[in-house]
Amino acid sequence: MRGAKILTPIRRGIEVAVAGPATVLDFTSIARKSTVTLQAAPAQGPAPATFRGMTCTMAAKPGTETSPDIDVEEKLKEAFSRGWSVIVWNDPVNLMDYVVYVFKTVLKMNEKEASQHMWEVHQKGKSMVARETREKSELIVHRLRGFGLNATMEQA
Repeated sequence: MRGAKILTPIRRGIEVAVAGPATVLDFTSIARKSTVTLQAAPAQGPAPATFRGMTCTMAAKPGTETSPDIDVEEKLKEAFSRGWSVIVWNDPVNLMDYVVYVFKTVLKMNEKEASQHMWEVHQKGKSMVARETREKSELIVHRLRGFGLNATMEQA
């Protein structure tokens, strides 16, 4: 293969399987020597990719397992759904007025809503103060803890 250019460095320990006879190429023009093994594609395995007319599949290093396919769309939908609750727990340290102030500051509640949640925390031991996406819930919990309140999040 004369005139072959490598645009990205090849990682060590990864074999590239190409449909056709087995060939070993040694590219010394790269600062770090890399060896690419070209071999016949296995009967079972990942679907081959086509690059400049060659059919290639990535073969895992011997002795390693491949992870099962992860449904990325499902994970994103779960993370961005408004199914995460922020819960504030009762503690004997913070004053009631301070808890109302924190709810008004962090959660942008009015005086009445903040007082209702404060009384619910005081009497029942906990109160769900927000239901947001996962990332937003993590931010709220972090900010509430920064003010000294005991807050957690759970999936609703």
